[in-house]
Order: sequence, then C-alpha cells, then structure tokens
Amino acid sequence: MLRIAIQSKGRLFEDTMNLLAEADIKVSSSKRTLLVQSTNFPIEVLYLRDDDIPQSVATGVADIGIVGENEYEERGEQAEIVERLGFSRCRLSLAIPKDVDYKGIAWFNGRKIATSYPNILQRYLDAHGIKAEIHQIAGSVEISPGIGLADGIFDIVSSGSTLVSNNLREVEIVMRSEALLIANRQLSDEKRSILNQMLFRFEAVRQAEDKKYVRMNVPREKLADIIDVLPGLKSPTIIPLADDDWCSVHTVLDQQRFWEIIGRLKELGAQGILVTPIEKMIL
Repeated sequence: MLRIAIQSKGRLFEDTMNLLAEADIKVSSSKRTLLVQSTNFPIEVLYLRDDDIPQSVATGVADIGIVGENEYEERGEQAEIVERLGFSRCRLSLAIPKDVDYKGIAWFNGRKIATSYPNILQRYLDAHGIKAEIHQIAGSVEISPGIGLADGIFDIVSSGSTLVSNNLREVEIVMRSEALLIANRQLSDEKRSILNQMLFRFEAVRQAEDKKYVRMNVPREKLADIIDVLPGLKSPTIIPLADDDWCSVHTVLDQQRFWEIIGRLKELGAQGILVTPIEKMIL
C-alpha cells in the first residue's frame, strides 16, 4: 500500500482529484476523513495542508505527495521530485502599489515586504544584493500595503485579479510554480513498483491531453498529399473501402493545429471527417 499526501482544499486539490479520476484511481474526497483508501488501486490518500506535505513526505509519514513547487521550495525538505505534473501553474512575484514609480529591483532596498514565503524571498534578495525587511504573514498578504503594514508584497499570482482589486501591480517574477509529485527517498521496492504503475497511468492521461482522434474518407489519388500534411504519432492508418477509388484514413491530431490541418485536408478532398476526443493514450 502506497500513501499519498494531497492538499485538502483549493485549486491544487481539485486538479489532483481530477487527475486521479482520469487515471481511474477511485478515492473519496470526503473532507471529514483524514485518511482514505482507494477502492480499486493500492494507495491510501492522506489529506493535509499544502505546507505540511513536503515534511510529511520527507519524514515518511507519507510515501509520496502532490504539492505546489512553491511550497516544496519554501520548505526545503529532502524529498525527491519524481514528476512535474504540469497543472496548478502560478508564479511567485513581487508587487507594489500601482501608482509607485518603479525603476527596478533596487527600489526594494530598505523597504518592508510582506510574504508567506520568506525563505524563497530571502534567497532572491540575497542573489540581487537587496537589503529589505521581510515581514512574514499568513494569508491576505495582498492587503498589507493598503493598511500600511508593508511597502510591497511577495505572493502567488495566477490571473493577477487579486492584485488589481487591491491596487497593486506585479513588478518582478521571482519563480514559476506547478504541481510536483514528490517521494520519500527511502521507498521500498514494493512501493516504488506501485508508484511506477501510477506514473504509467498519469502519463497515459497526459499524452491524451489536447489530442483528437480523426477519421476521414479520402480520394485514393490524393492519399499521398494528405499523408504529407498529417503529423501523426508514427504514420496514419489506411483502410481500404468498398469503392476502390476511396480509402479511410485514421490519425491523431493536436488541438493546437487542429483547424489548420482540417482546413488543408478539406482542400485536398477529404470527406466525412469524424473527430473523437481521446481519454488515454499509451505510447
């Protein structure tokens, strides 16, 4: 049995539960229970505060955990980064009142900065030779300049709407963050095997993101031209039809270039184009 620590609430909780569901790992998301066992996979989920996850994994209370890179870097615990998961992206930035004339990072010399991430901030200031007073605060960091508690803040930024609503503007991006899968460095072979099974499922889900399975009927005389514009995984599947002048072509397209490629296929004579979402993809 593998124990995974997961944030008990917030966007990272929702994104993590969605990933587990996509990987067909069934877990109750009940907030009343701290420890929940999966009904169809050998894991149990430990729901924790995000800032407790790195230590819990490093000390073996949990075998693995999914945590924001910001918390992992702030806590400095000796846990292994197994995988970057690519969701719950945000950034840690310095922000100041929007009407301040900002000329560069030297503006923070002698200033007071409010933050929930003093360690990351201190390393950044040291690297740039800035001497500032760090005021550690838990929650509602963005209100600090407005009430005279600090000259600026260092906090998580996603859309930036919270900064705008508090008359602040982002002036320096210190680090970018995403969800990490971390593990205890002393995992047994049995637990490492379960982890690898989980990673295999996660990869299948990730490979399918923004991909479409496309089937179409094409004139055989145009087959070579159509194959040339298809960026398939290896090569498209070609299936003969009852009419010898036509064949069926099956391939996978990336959403980013989907409409561009479909337009070119239509120009080359493709007909009856059928598009299907892909849930999983095993390479």
